[in-house]
Amino acid sequence: MAAILAENLSGKDVMGTDGAEIGSLYNITMDFSSGALHNLVIDPAESLRNTNFEYSDQGRLLVPVERVKAVKDHMIVKR
Repeated sequence: MAAILAENLSGKDVMGTDGAEIGSLYNITMDFSSGALHNLVIDPAESLRNTNFEYSDQGRLLVPVERVKAVKDHMIVKR
């Protein structure tokens, strides 16, 4: 996957591989010592139903970065 600046990802719409709208990217968590990315932090769409993703204490979805399949006009993640 080509390098993409984080500032270009903020607010990007996130869709599932099944075409379902998941929400919009709020932030990305990482390990500061290693630089490894951990989770996408997503503001969930109001229409989102039946997800197996974890939720943060603030009600945002935590999606492991390993589930990212593509980043173009939308971010596509495996559901």
